[in-house]
Amino acid sequence: MPRAGSGWYYNITHDLVVAAGGRDARQVRQRYHLQGILTEVNCNIGALTPRRLLAVLLPSLLGNTFVIKAHAAPTPLAQALIRRRMLRAAYIYRDPRDAMLSAWDNGRKALERGRPNAFSHLTGFEQALEFMLTYTQISQAWMQVPQVLHTRYETLKDDYDSEALRLADFLPVDASRPEAQAVFDRYRPEKARPGQAGIHFNKGQSGRYRQRFTPEQQETLARSFGPYLEQMGYPI
Repeated sequence: MPRAGSGWYYNITHDLVVAAGGRDARQVRQRYHLQGILTEVNCNIGALTPRRLLAVLLPSLLGNTFVIKAHAAPTPLAQALIRRRMLRAAYIYRDPRDAMLSAWDNGRKALERGRPNAFSHLTGFEQALEFMLTYTQISQAWMQVPQVLHTRYETLKDDYDSEALRLADFLPVDASRPEAQAVFDRYRPEKARPGQAGIHFNKGQSGRYRQRFTPEQQETLARSFGPYLEQMGYPI
């Protein structure tokens, strides 16, 4: 889910895999000329289409284990690869009201800096709401896929050690190795500083929407996200 600590989660996962003998995804991207498939610093594949998945499958079949990122919904091919253990998927989600606010703020600040980003088109409450409703549907799709590790952003932030160990076990990576311990320590949320590479926190606060949205807007969010909030255990 966008603005759910996905960059932070990606970097923990990526560095754990590298620590266990996997490949740096940025080097794989360069070596196999995948710049048009895996974009941005976190090797974002975009949509999990057959063309894109088959392109990144090639270096995997040649012996490279590496980590990519996506905000897209699972596709039939992606699910088939997951079932065959050729693709291991971990999905992180967040209270969509906080994720929506974070995306809206992030896009506005990017515009103010003169560097528009993927969230800069969210110029109003309704646009931001429609944007995040799409990602709650994608989130529900991932929650229904067996063999996927599901991680709640708020739990990762508040109980980092347990969640980091759960991720390591899923990959699997020997969490007792010094290399893995160094990764755990590198991405501790209490070490995050504004603008720190790899952690990608803006505010990182839970429940911030209560201070920023009006009571009427919060009622709209409760109606719009209600079924998802109930399903995921968030207070409506």
